[in-house]
Amino acid sequence: MRGAARHYAALDLGTNNCRLLIARPQGDGFAVVDAFSRIVRLGEGLAHSGALSDAAIERTIAALRVCADKLKRRNVTLARSVATEACRRASNGAPFIARVLEETGIHLDIISAEEEARLAVLGCHALLEPGSGPALVFDIGGGSTELVLVDADTTVPRVRDWHSAPWGVVSLTESAGGGNTAEERARAYKRMRTLVAESFAPFAARLPRPGGVPRLLGTSGTVTTLASVHLGLERYDRSQVDGLIAPAAAMRTISQELAGMSLAERAKLPCIGRERADLVVAGCAVLEGILDLWPAERLGVADRGIREGILRRLMETGA
Repeated sequence: MRGAARHYAALDLGTNNCRLLIARPQGDGFAVVDAFSRIVRLGEGLAHSGALSDAAIERTIAALRVCADKLKRRNVTLARSVATEACRRASNGAPFIARVLEETGIHLDIISAEEEARLAVLGCHALLEPGSGPALVFDIGGGSTELVLVDADTTVPRVRDWHSAPWGVVSLTESAGGGNTAEERARAYKRMRTLVAESFAPFAARLPRPGGVPRLLGTSGTVTTLASVHLGLERYDRSQVDGLIAPAAAMRTISQELAGMSLAERAKLPCIGRERADLVVAGCAVLEGILDLWPAERLGVADRGIREGILRRLMETGA
């Protein structure tokens, strides 16, 4: 139809979530037309088996069929679909990608950790607090955590350094989580904190001293979930969470409190629930490791990231 708005789509298939965003250009940014998000746990069991399980594959393909239907109904002009750590690491990642294409028509591009980090920054950097000196942007995923040091003095921040650690909420939970008693939970959390610190060590050795007031911005389910707990929300509200600046000390306190709770106690919290109760503690361990690494007093929270970065790139360059 002549004059019809062009629709663009970005699909991010992570180790834990499948998320789709369809948008049209509007002003300097875009307006969301449709969206989809589902926890699929594609990387479940990957830490032990080295492969994507049959059950995880079926869950994920079911979600991708929903995405494919939305792409068709919205007459998307240009789309990009990416897969991250689970598919990078899995021995059967390539056959899975081929099956997705055959059954849904979606071509998943397995991107590198570096591109994942750059897309996350492109999607959320607008929420960085004003200031001088480098800032740290991070994305706690299901299978890995990306850390990006940026110079934020220009419209689009320049990446100075980046690091990908092999611990996300799924991989860290499966490798070191668990515990029924308070003592067991404390030991598990300590193990997770140690693994995270060890994986961050090479990056920590390269980091400069923060100039001025250290700025820190996080994009992930972990930080948005903890922000919701901090705000005392009864249900998730993106308008209150995206762009929130929270005291780092408060986020650390919440992390330690959650780590001490039983699975049932965490599941009763409104913005955690049963779907996130078992994984949120690993996210807390990663977040505390980041706060140790970059001692900011305030933490910026972004409910935006890779998908928004893909959309901006598509709309600007068509690629």
